[in-house]
Amino acid sequence: MTPYILVIDAGTTGIRALIYNDRSHILSQAYSEFPKYHPDSECVEQDANEIWSTTCRVIGAALGKLHITLGDISCIGIANQRATTVVWDRKTGVPVSRAIVWQDTRTANRAKDLKPVWGEKVYRKTGWALSPVFSSLSLEWLLNNVDGLRLKAEKGELAFGTIDSWLVYCLTGGKEHVISASNASVTGSYDLENDEWYWEWLEELNIPLSMFPKVCDDSGIVGYTDESIMGFSVPISGLIADQHAALFSQGCIEPGMIKCTHGTGTFLDMLIGEKPIVNTESGICCQIAWRKNGKTNYALEGYVSSTGAAIQWLRDGLEIIDSSAESMVVASQVEDTGGVYFVPALTGLSAPYWDPYARGTMFGISPGTTRSHIVRATLEAIVYSVRDFLQTMESISGFKIKSIAVDGGASKNDLLLQFQADQLGVDVIRPRNVEATALGAALMAGLGIKLWENEESAFPVERNKTVFRPSMDETLRQDKYEMWIRAVDRSREWSKK
Repeated sequence: MTPYILVIDAGTTGIRALIYNDRSHILSQAYSEFPKYHPDSECVEQDANEIWSTTCRVIGAALGKLHITLGDISCIGIANQRATTVVWDRKTGVPVSRAIVWQDTRTANRAKDLKPVWGEKVYRKTGWALSPVFSSLSLEWLLNNVDGLRLKAEKGELAFGTIDSWLVYCLTGGKEHVISASNASVTGSYDLENDEWYWEWLEELNIPLSMFPKVCDDSGIVGYTDESIMGFSVPISGLIADQHAALFSQGCIEPGMIKCTHGTGTFLDMLIGEKPIVNTESGICCQIAWRKNGKTNYALEGYVSSTGAAIQWLRDGLEIIDSSAESMVVASQVEDTGGVYFVPALTGLSAPYWDPYARGTMFGISPGTTRSHIVRATLEAIVYSVRDFLQTMESISGFKIKSIAVDGGASKNDLLLQFQADQLGVDVIRPRNVEATALGAALMAGLGIKLWENEESAFPVERNKTVFRPSMDETLRQDKYEMWIRAVDRSREWSKK
């Protein structure tokens, strides 16, 4: 009988359920989006119950396409959006508020106030620059602003987790309250030096440690689905944060190997080995890449929060394209941007600037500017954002980057990837299957039940890779990037009061 692996890929905009075989081939999949809520211009929220109901729906659809049941599944892997904060009542299992999404910036002023005393200390301990993306700051906000939560937390009645924690809790009928090491390291609450929750920081924020989940390996059985809820008992054997999953599935298992994911945001990750490297002046993050068999690997990361989201804004906000895929066609109608530069700081600037007050800004508009120029400027902005921290990452790690593996929805865009090769001056390699996040979770889950003997036998044989090679004149490459730097400088602190 063919072993089936069910993967729940819980992204920022939707949930995908995929079923893999033991050769890492996708046999079936289903996808559904769920809404975001914006009660204020700084707020980005989601309903944890809607995430769970959407998960159940796509699991059923993916199983139905193969005419199988959950009882035919060998194991389950979960990959998820990171740092999104969910809090629920331990007795009832009901979320006590909407989840605060990692893009939310309501805690920007709080982060600014804490920075003089805690900024460098927190960065050194957690590997992350103090910013609104911290789940710990979102937690503090909830305890201080939602009636009754502070008292419940002090009584030990509340549980905190990221999306992996929430889905495992739901799948197991409330039996397991866990978080994977990769997800824990992105909450702004985990002490990389001492390999434990950063209790001193949590005490400063007056957050009870009792709210926090048990930290588990990214690969290995953490629990079983509850038969009364799911119909069958199936091991959940892979939990890994989305960017870390993509890094693993792209075969980046040797220090110095690097991948770039173009999703809602754009994330550049480099594996660095078994010791963390934290440089508090760089703006680059250090985090747990994954933990398997008790052995931890670390990675450096630079990310931009609104890149794919900026393309969605062109579609849903400006309404100048009908689909994200159309962006390549429209942008290709002009040879360049006509001098237009777009800084997609829709929710602020992340690495290496860490400016939550920056906002999306467009420069160089003239009477001859068309929608094609604007669309092309948006695609080019994604690449410039990556270049902002590429050289810094090389300097910190000591590794010279020669090529970058890419994945994510926007990596299907040939124009984007050619410009990325031109601006970064390295080969950009796209696999045939760009759903790297889900594959990483499948591999972790399969390894977690020893479906494969080792990593080498787990990785599928990759064929039909597409390679984009640099071709832009060096002077032009540098001139374009210098104009980008000017544009970023002028967008900074725009919303600061």
